[in-house]
Amino acid sequence: MRLVGKLELAAVACLLWANAAAADTIVKWLHVESDPAQVKIWEEVARAYEASHPGVGVEMQFLENEAYKAKLPTILQSKDRPNIIYSWAGGVLKAQIEAGVLEDITDQVKGYSDSLTPAALAAFTSSGRIYGLPIALSQVGFLCNKELMAKAKVDPAAIKSWDDLLAAVKMLKTAGVTPIVIGGADKWPLHFYWTYLAVRIGGKPAFDAAVRGENGGFAGETFQKSGELFKQLVDLQPFQNGFLGFKNPQAVGYFGDGKAAMTLAISSVYQLQRALAADKVGLGDDKICWFDFPGVTAGKGATTDTLGGITGWLVTKGSPKEAVDFLKYFISKDVQTRLAAGNFIIPVVHGAEAGLNNAFMKLIAANLARSTYHQNFYDQSLGPSVGRVVNDVTAEIAGGSMSPQDAAEAIEAARKQGN
Repeated sequence: MRLVGKLELAAVACLLWANAAAADTIVKWLHVESDPAQVKIWEEVARAYEASHPGVGVEMQFLENEAYKAKLPTILQSKDRPNIIYSWAGGVLKAQIEAGVLEDITDQVKGYSDSLTPAALAAFTSSGRIYGLPIALSQVGFLCNKELMAKAKVDPAAIKSWDDLLAAVKMLKTAGVTPIVIGGADKWPLHFYWTYLAVRIGGKPAFDAAVRGENGGFAGETFQKSGELFKQLVDLQPFQNGFLGFKNPQAVGYFGDGKAAMTLAISSVYQLQRALAADKVGLGDDKICWFDFPGVTAGKGATTDTLGGITGWLVTKGSPKEAVDFLKYFISKDVQTRLAAGNFIIPVVHGAEAGLNNAFMKLIAANLARSTYHQNFYDQSLGPSVGRVVNDVTAEIAGGSMSPQDAAEAIEAARKQGN
């Protein structure tokens, strides 16, 4: 069933390519979105732009998330590189700016940029210059299956501490329910645990100090303890059988099929699990629940601190001016309101939040509005070389092949090497 989604995405790309091929100016747009319902809206927006801008075509290209990360450095060096590319901001963006492969679009978005949430725009700004535009905010937390939680007599609303989560996992296992599904083969879903624990244990000061190499850097107490607590969970064997062989889309579909009680995931998985479930229906609002990542005893981080992404689009060096013009059209109040109404995004354009008509999406928006520290994903925030080590070592902790201490030291060694 998942193959159908990929074929749909390919069909959309072919249709748009056919339209774009006849244009005088072609804007090549590379994305990683795997939900056909959202891509369909993007296609309609691109077609509308083409209709109102004669001579300009928009060619959509799709790459699966992990393939995109792996191939992007090579793609950016190509003479035929796309004009618009997907970005999670952070250190990866900084490395791309330093490599000189991005266009400075500051002057082209003057005035328009005032319509965007300042914190979201700041993620794509470096040294006062703008290199990209945000499209959405997200929060990582636990999506859960109400029926499976009830079967084990677990109340999601009562999971407030790390110990509460460990107790819930034990109760679910006793009830014969798979507690947590995760896409371990992609590694980055596993880094959510280690990262969020560090956020809860040390808060923003611990991360900022580690980046500067203070207090032992990422080999310091906060980060060793986050690995130790993660190992407490791992030792309970909470994940589905063969979790290290599951890609993230497969894991999301597994949750949508009702085969696991929880998944620690980006809030957008609320919608994506429907598209990737075998029946393309997934869990409805009557069956799905959410709780924030639990607190840690004596942790210095606030329970309102959030982990998540600020995602958006970058324009590559030498792209036609129409690339930025299309982005401004795409990231508009009308389009953002439409995507918000479809439960696809937490919008970044002022006023588009009026499109949120769903209790779950409103909850995430409220959480993000309340958060005073929103930590970008470590594998993006710390740059490609250190981020890769974060993902690798958290997967090794999960697989039992590396100790929390060795993992923290490996990340710190990567940070030092990168400086």
